[in-house]
This record gives sequence, structure tokens and C-alpha cells, in this order.
Amino acid sequence: MTKALAPVAALLLGVGILLTGNGLQGTLLPLRARLEDFDVVDIGVLGSAYFVGFVLGCLVGPYLVRRAGHIRTFAALTAIASTVVLAHPLALSPIAWWIMRATTGFCFAGLYLVIESWLNERSNNQNRGLIMAVYTIINLTVITLGQMMITLYDPSEFALFNIASILVSLAAVPVAMSAAPGPAPVEGVRLRPTHLLKLSPVGFVGCFAVGVTNGSFWSLGPLFAADIGMDTTGIAVFMSATVLGGALLQWPLGRLSDRMDRRKVIALACLLAGGAGAALVAWAIRDIDMVIPAAVVFGAFTFSIYALCAAHANDFATHGSFVEMASGLLLVNGIGSVLGPIAAAFFMEGYGPAGLFVVTAVVHVAMAGFALYRLAVRKAVPDDLKPVFVAAAPGAVTLDPRAEHPDQTPAQAGA
Repeated sequence: MTKALAPVAALLLGVGILLTGNGLQGTLLPLRARLEDFDVVDIGVLGSAYFVGFVLGCLVGPYLVRRAGHIRTFAALTAIASTVVLAHPLALSPIAWWIMRATTGFCFAGLYLVIESWLNERSNNQNRGLIMAVYTIINLTVITLGQMMITLYDPSEFALFNIASILVSLAAVPVAMSAAPGPAPVEGVRLRPTHLLKLSPVGFVGCFAVGVTNGSFWSLGPLFAADIGMDTTGIAVFMSATVLGGALLQWPLGRLSDRMDRRKVIALACLLAGGAGAALVAWAIRDIDMVIPAAVVFGAFTFSIYALCAAHANDFATHGSFVEMASGLLLVNGIGSVLGPIAAAFFMEGYGPAGLFVVTAVVHVAMAGFALYRLAVRKAVPDDLKPVFVAAAPGAVTLDPRAEHPDQTPAQAGA
């Protein structure tokens, strides 16, 4: 284990610091926006703006890395992201915050590209599962830590913005000072959404649906908790419980999907996530004490769906198309994340805080129905042609270890 992680230890340390800062500002900004009298739709657009920038970053990021290399791109983007955090308290208007949040999304798309392409290049078929599992654990754990840091100071003060900026800035230090060589330049990839939709309808639609639901949660979850009466500590616990719930079932559901048709597991996860969303709608009104347990269940299933859909899509990938596949899924996920918070914000404005989970429940149930429909019209991929499941956060560049074994035959699109 030590031998496998040593070449990427500095990068993983940087990731931990970076995502702690990102987790803090992800919870801080909706709360501060509410304190500054932004309305619900303004806050929803704030969440969507991040993902607008993220989508643009997915398109432009490879060119930045090709021009400057991984390490210099990482250092430049962390500097910009750190600066933007500090600018929020200086311009307390929705439009200014939308622009700044889009800039942050752009930066983090490029940072994820650097991180995940680096991890995949430094791993092989024997240790990729270990490295990506460690990366996922770090991702979820430090985001939770960052969310809990909201309790250190009053969100109306400058201190929390300062802490988030410090963390994002410090993330560049272990990466820039590492003696390990950086990866080779990123090669250009084609983005063909219609081809991806034809190749894997469930993978394509599923990643879009995950963008709608998870983008809504990340953008408006803190506002939901505040509006049902939780204090700052309660909000931090609510967000952290949901994220930690997401760590519980990633691996078990993924391994289950290796042993049966992945679409059945996707449908099951969507139905249970939809049920947990419906429970949050009911309990937000009737029994606030049940919100945290329901949030854990919601997170356990909803945060597992992206990796399941990505793995299913890669079942149909041809040799040499794994980066294109992952890039396309990340792009469509980002587009869903742009639209989701806006839709959820309108529902929350019309129906109260529970409107957030009305949207997620409807989307999850609809996705389950689509997956079950596809079961009836397309045969399953044979078990011996499936790639081994690798738990990963949205944005992983290579989810399929077959990329290193060209003698294996991938499942074809018409299977």
C-alpha cells in the first residue's frame, strides 16, 4: 500500500487541503447569502453559476494543462480560486457573487482534471482500485471536515472566508514542492454527446440526473437546513451526515453491480434515494429529529449513483475511448448541475424548504423508471466483459482498468 501511494502522496495531501477549503465555502456561501437577504432564486442561481464555470473548465482545462503542464496549472488555479474566496465579502451583490462562483467552478474543474489525470497516470491495473478508493475517502472526509468548520466563526464575519482562502492557497505547496515527476501532457479528446447517448443511454441520462439532484443538494442543502430551523451547528451536521452517508455504500453497491446487471442496481439506488427524499419532505414538516437519519440514507444512495452510471457507460467503451467517455459524462453531469439548483430554487420559493427534496425525489424515481425500461429493451453486458468497479468522485478520468489491457474485448454498443 505504501509503495502504491508514495508517488502520489504529495498530490493527495494537496487534495485534502484543497477540498477542505472547498467544502467550507460550499456551505458558507449559501448561509452568508441568506444573511445578506439574497432570495431563494438568487441562491439557486449562485449554485448553478458554479457549475456553469465547471462546465467551461471541463472544455478549457485540457488546453491549460497542455500549455503550462500539470504543476503550474494547479498552482495558477489555486491562486485564482483563493483570491476569489476573499473577494466575496467585498462585493455583496448577487450578480457579483454569480460571476465569482462561476470563476471558482472553472478553477475547480481544471484542478480536478489535473488531480485525476495525475492519479490515473501514476496508477496501474494492480493498484488503481486502491489509489482511487483512497482518493474518494479523502474527498468525502475532508469535504465533511470543511463543512464542520462553519461552526468555528459566525458566517456574517470575514474569518471563515479567510480560512477557506488559506486552505485553498496551501494546497499548492505540497504539489509544487513534490520531487515526484508530473504526468505527461493531457491529450485532446473529442466530446460527442449524441454518440455517448446512443452508446449508453442509462449512463448518459443517469449522470445528467445525478447532476440535477446532487447539484441541487450542494447548492441549496444548507438553505434547506436553515429554513427548517437548524442553527449553524445543525446545518453543518446535516450536510456532513449526508456526505458521510455517501461513503457508506459506494463500494458495496459498486461490487454488487459487478455481479449483476448494473441497471438493476442503478434503479434500486434511485428508488431508495427517491424514498429518502420523500421522507425528508415529510419529516422536515413534522419531525425535525428524523431529518439527520433520513439525510444519511439519502446520501448513501444518491452519492453512489454517479459511479454506478459511469461504470455502466464504460461497459460499452471501446479501446482508446475511456478518456472521451469520462470527459463526456463529467460534462453532462455539469450541465445537469447547472439546471438543478435553479429548478429546485423555484420549488423552494413556491413550496418552502421541502421543495428541494420534492425535486430530487421526482428525478430519482423518473431515473429508476428509465433504467427499468432500458432493461426491457437491451440485453445486459456479460459479466466477463465488465470492467472492475472503481469507486470515484464525479470527474474521474479513467474508471475502467481495461484501458491497460488491449487484449480484452470490450462490450459493443449493440449488446
